[in-house]
Amino acid sequence: MRSKLFVPASRPELFAKAASGPADALSFDLEDAVPEARKGEARDILAAYLREVPSGLRKTIVVRVNAPGTAHFAGDLEAVALPRTDLINLPMVEDPSAIADTAIRLDRLDPAGRIRLLVNIETPRSLRRAADLACAHPRVAGLQIGYADLLEPCGIDRDDEAALGHIRVAVRLAAAEGGVPAYDGAFAAVKEPEAFRAECEAARRHGFAGKTCIHPSQVGIANAAFLPSPDEVTWSRRILAAAAEAEAQGLGAILVDGRMIDPPFLIRARAVVALSDLHSGTKAR
Repeated sequence: MRSKLFVPASRPELFAKAASGPADALSFDLEDAVPEARKGEARDILAAYLREVPSGLRKTIVVRVNAPGTAHFAGDLEAVALPRTDLINLPMVEDPSAIADTAIRLDRLDPAGRIRLLVNIETPRSLRRAADLACAHPRVAGLQIGYADLLEPCGIDRDDEAALGHIRVAVRLAAAEGGVPAYDGAFAAVKEPEAFRAECEAARRHGFAGKTCIHPSQVGIANAAFLPSPDEVTWSRRILAAAAEAEAQGLGAILVDGRMIDPPFLIRARAVVALSDLHSGTKAR
């Protein structure tokens, strides 16, 4: 999910346009984007749409439900745990037990285990326990930063690059411990595309797989930013070719352009080539 476009579940007039756009994923929001008085209505609107989504729609469908422990959580799960839902986005999670409880509920609603969980890191405690959350259950499919909830109550400047870098590296390493990807949070200044692009590029350097988009104008920028550059792809293919030749000769570590290449570099090279091939329509090698 290079790009994940937020769509308020209470705004059905936006659904078709979002579905026809270039976002890799659509994230239908039942939480912050929906006022309290319309929570039930939004849930019903979204459930009806999810039952009718064309099977040919090649997008990941994410639903951000209301947080575990709220009055709306159980009803949200019941309504949207449907065949077309790919990910349930859990906000405000601080304890692995909340993930385990959600998984138990999903075992009844989705016994095949197809629906997975995208867990938000958006409080100081969730940041401190991010690795525990990433490893809490096999249904966990990734971690996602929620900057506003994490930073604003603490008085930390949203534009402070040192703070953002610290948070990203902490979340990325926690996600890696769980063997899942990390996704960067939203950028609210929709009329500052270059700043959004810079933040996407910084997140990619920190190992993130994609970013939340709150406006369609951000989607193309994110899609481009989270693809490897042509030079990276060329370099990665050279590494893999050299490694294959070395393996055929019974060699271990190898030199490519004077740089020693061993297994950690091969892991990254394979990931770069696979991502490039996935989005170029060619077969991953």
